[in-house]
Amino acid sequence: MGDISLRLWLDKPERSVNVFECLHIFREIVEIVHAAHSQGIVVHNVRPSCFVMSAFNHVWLIESATCSHSGSDTLEEAVEIKTPTPTSIHDMHQRRCLGSEDFVPVKTSTASLTDSSCMLSSVVFLAPASSVDDTEENKMKNRRKDEEVAGKKQSFPTKQVLQMETSWYTSPEEVAGTSLPSCASDVYQLGVLLFELFCPLISREEKRRTMSSLRHRVLPPQLLLKWPKEASFCLWLLHPEPNSRPTIGELLQSEFLNEPRDDIEKCEAVVEIGERIDDQELLLEFLSLIQQKKGEAAEKLQHTISFLCSDIEEATKQKTVFKEMTSTELGSDDCSTSSFPSITVVGNEDSACLGTRKRVRTIPCVDDTDTEGCECDSNMVDDQKNDTSILSKTPRFLNNLKKLESAYFLTRCKSAYSSRKLVVQDSPIDITDEKGSVVVAERNCANKVELKEMSREGKSLWTNPFLEGLCKYLSFSKLKVKADLKQGDLLQSSNLVCSLSFDRDAEFFATAGVNKKIKVFECNTTINEYRDIHYPVVEMVSRSTLSSTCWNTYIKSQIASSNFEGVVQLWDVTRSQVQSEMKEHERRVWSIDFSSADPTLLASGSDDGSVKLWNINQGVSVGTIKTKANVCCVQFPLDFAHFLAFGSADHQIYYYDLRNLKVPLCAMVGHDKTVSYIKFVDTMSLVSASTDNTLKLWDLSMCASRVIDSPIQSFTGHKNVKNFVGLSVSDGYIATGSETNEVFIYHKAFPMPALSFKFYSSDPLSGNEEDDSAQFITSVCWRGQSSTLVAANSTGNVKILQMT
Repeated sequence: MGDISLRLWLDKPERSVNVFECLHIFREIVEIVHAAHSQGIVVHNVRPSCFVMSAFNHVWLIESATCSHSGSDTLEEAVEIKTPTPTSIHDMHQRRCLGSEDFVPVKTSTASLTDSSCMLSSVVFLAPASSVDDTEENKMKNRRKDEEVAGKKQSFPTKQVLQMETSWYTSPEEVAGTSLPSCASDVYQLGVLLFELFCPLISREEKRRTMSSLRHRVLPPQLLLKWPKEASFCLWLLHPEPNSRPTIGELLQSEFLNEPRDDIEKCEAVVEIGERIDDQELLLEFLSLIQQKKGEAAEKLQHTISFLCSDIEEATKQKTVFKEMTSTELGSDDCSTSSFPSITVVGNEDSACLGTRKRVRTIPCVDDTDTEGCECDSNMVDDQKNDTSILSKTPRFLNNLKKLESAYFLTRCKSAYSSRKLVVQDSPIDITDEKGSVVVAERNCANKVELKEMSREGKSLWTNPFLEGLCKYLSFSKLKVKADLKQGDLLQSSNLVCSLSFDRDAEFFATAGVNKKIKVFECNTTINEYRDIHYPVVEMVSRSTLSSTCWNTYIKSQIASSNFEGVVQLWDVTRSQVQSEMKEHERRVWSIDFSSADPTLLASGSDDGSVKLWNINQGVSVGTIKTKANVCCVQFPLDFAHFLAFGSADHQIYYYDLRNLKVPLCAMVGHDKTVSYIKFVDTMSLVSASTDNTLKLWDLSMCASRVIDSPIQSFTGHKNVKNFVGLSVSDGYIATGSETNEVFIYHKAFPMPALSFKFYSSDPLSGNEEDDSAQFITSVCWRGQSSTLVAANSTGNVKILQMT
């Protein structure tokens, strides 16, 4: 039994009178009142509702239980439950010094007291607020907390009972208004309390009649017959004349409270033992909780070790198979027929300083007569073991070991889930579904084919994606500058580049931005030929600041642009002139994109909250998607002309089937700020950039759920809180800018950057490079599916970089 209000304990229908128990409770309350009176304080609220009992009959004076004036009789509305706290003499004295109205100094004239308030404790213990993860343990704690709160509510009297109790415990002089609360009135209330302790009554109506008679000092016959000493003592305390009542000191010294009773010591011993039992139960509960928690952790760890052992065994088996295949091929008569070139891990000065290694493929010898010069040496495997050991100890590897570990578990669990899902889903999905099930159906077909191929080749379902990601993550050691684009716009006030884009064949790239010019450069010439100034092969001038450019994926010489006036323009690069203008947007257009599946289809997103679809042969929009927020980026998937994704200022990404523009197929929710860029990594996954300092990778095969709120990867390491910094993807590598004036490269398999490159400003006089923290990257673009990319910052500094 937990703590309970003394009022509810007294009103228990099944309660029987235990003389020792009742006297023990009464004496404890008398001692509390005596402590107050010895400091010159009138308690005034010596009522059962103002006391709480523990499981072992320890009594505490609690904080105020205030009756509501709303007339409600419900527990929640009628009573404000506070945490019971012991009240010391010092606390009472402090309350008196602070002028609390619940304590009245003896023989002082004060304002009338509220009848429904109890003596307040000077100490309130509050549980500290904390943010709790959604674990089973915390759920259990929350349930216990709720049960405790519910228990406190159930262990406190209602408003109606409090009102009746107040009338029963008011002394005759207070009722007559002839006296203020005094020590004598506290003694009168002790008399009423003593009566209730020794006279349990079953029905509320019987209690109301009996308590009304008690005011006239009329006691029930059964009390007089069964407890004559207690009844006589009670009448003394209930004397109508305050001066005829005993003082609290006389009570403590009275024969009634000090009469020797052998059973009291036994009772106190039982209470003490009970307290020790309670303490041991508390300790046991604590130890059991810790044991349960550690047991769950041990079980989880054992499960992890189990499948790690399984994976090591599988990887060892695959390695053995490949070695046998290599030995078989190399042992044949024609060494040149080998399809297994060796892969050695070599170091160089650049990679050594970064703590990374670079993989180099060496081709086996062609002349079978010269086996000594062949790279297929018998010691190759041992050398690779040593090199791999070195690789595992490099700082770059060890610094990201935790994140690599997390990625391993994530990849493995996801693959396990996918394999179970594919086994269950044998039935085909209707491709003609209006809600875009074509995407899910095609994805499932691809998954089944892939699953069959992997099973036939003996490959693990999870190894390939993780191993591929790990190899690509470690394949390059740094970003190297291949060329600096030196332009001659010395008189331009701003050369900030808002957009970079490569043409269909990745031969030319275009820059556009605040200078209102589209400049087209030949990439190889820029890289291979050193010049003081690089002149564009084509330069086209727009009327307004340019925000985005995009080359047609079919017509090599065609490029589209958008500007701050809301105009979308098509340019013929060979003629350096505008082909057509589309002016249906009402505000600035942030992004445009050509469909790779249908090169006549162009999409644009604007600050007017709309996405427009254009047919470039008609020069007018053929469809509009209206949204409630600014559209910052649009993107077609790689192989579908009927689908479109766009990012919005409402922090979400929307994916539409263009055959139904009314509702999206799904929305991707997870960013905390504006979504500034989106790019498709492959047919069914896209990456998004936001000004919340993150990139997120999304799986569109989950779009049947309408809302995707769990990205499959979140990339962090760069800084982006207010500017457009660029986003581009190539063969699983994701390039983005940062407001630290750096370019960051991620691989889709891991959440941490693989590479980074810092832009420095050149001093015009000395030519020395300086770190300018006020600048930021404005745009990045990969050269097709190669390891080369172009990046620009806010000063107009454009660099061609390559992963090496």
